[in-house]
Amino acid sequence: GGSASGKTTVANKIIEALDVPWVVLLSMDSFYKVLNKDEQELAAKNEYNFDHPDAFDFELLITVLRKLKKGKSIKVPVYDFTSHSRRKEWKTVYGANVVIFEGILAFANKELLKLLDMKVFVDTDSDIRLIRRLKRDVSQRGRDINGIIKQYNKFVKPAFEQYIEPTVQVADIVVPRGGENFVALDLIVQHVHSQLEKREINVRSALASAHQGQPLPKTLSVMESTPQVRGMHTIIRNKETNRDEFIFYSKRLMRLLIEHALSFLPLKPVSVETPQGTVYEGKRLSGQRITGVSILRAGETMEQALTAVCKDIRLGKILIQTNHDTGEPELHYLRLPKEISEDYVILMDSTVSTGAAALMAVRVLLVGPV
Repeated sequence: GGSASGKTTVANKIIEALDVPWVVLLSMDSFYKVLNKDEQELAAKNEYNFDHPDAFDFELLITVLRKLKKGKSIKVPVYDFTSHSRRKEWKTVYGANVVIFEGILAFANKELLKLLDMKVFVDTDSDIRLIRRLKRDVSQRGRDINGIIKQYNKFVKPAFEQYIEPTVQVADIVVPRGGENFVALDLIVQHVHSQLEKREINVRSALASAHQGQPLPKTLSVMESTPQVRGMHTIIRNKETNRDEFIFYSKRLMRLLIEHALSFLPLKPVSVETPQGTVYEGKRLSGQRITGVSILRAGETMEQALTAVCKDIRLGKILIQTNHDTGEPELHYLRLPKEISEDYVILMDSTVSTGAAALMAVRVLLVGPV
């Protein structure tokens, strides 16, 4: 849709109504080309056309969108509208279940169109768009009113008529009145949900009950509840247990759990000579190193057990917290040892409810350096 038509508002309302984990909003504004000195001088005088297809880095945009659709991590440039340049820090996105892409020329490139599963045109009256643009550019981008009107008449309005308005023909849905059109928004949300169901992507609300009535997956191993393990559980769960005993037996139980996890790593046969001069046929870890990654903060409690069992093991940390507005997990911090792509990684978390944080941690590791 046109500039200030309400595209971002529509996108955010769709995200809110979807209630699906890991939705990414990708804005075309992030992909403006880096201006040279002459172009920056034109932009400062409102003489540069930001609404022309040549103003955008479509090559980078298409590359980023393709990677996102494959579930890979990507880096998105951050454009500074005040200085008309890209900031040094790019934003990292760790994959997505749903990608919502919005921009004035979202339908203007044939290669880009091929990547879009659903095309929505936000149709808003030109007078309303101009008023919104005036408010936005003055308050958020530090522009003066005369410069905004000059730019609108010289570039924005002609570009809309030439490049944007004709693309309404390729849209699957046209949304008049933008974010206030709740009927259209509901149709879009229903369509996305139906596509997610077809692709077998479970929403977060289903994670907690996904196992009910189903056999445990073969990839899940539950440590055997031996009399020793049940004895430790009895002490830990007893409300009369004091703090020191709780910590002692929790650490002991964690160590058993780490030993259990290590039993799944591949071992290769090896022969060693004993002090008595005999040959012992034993086992040794096959090749790679082991790296431990804890999901902060609960996962840190398992680090001591891991270091007690594995000598000189390297540790990493990942912090995932729930967004209180959306209820979805978000990555806040990631620190991993160097060169762990060939390592066996033990991901540690001592408290799991729906498993959403653990799933996101696995995704971050898979699309990142592991």
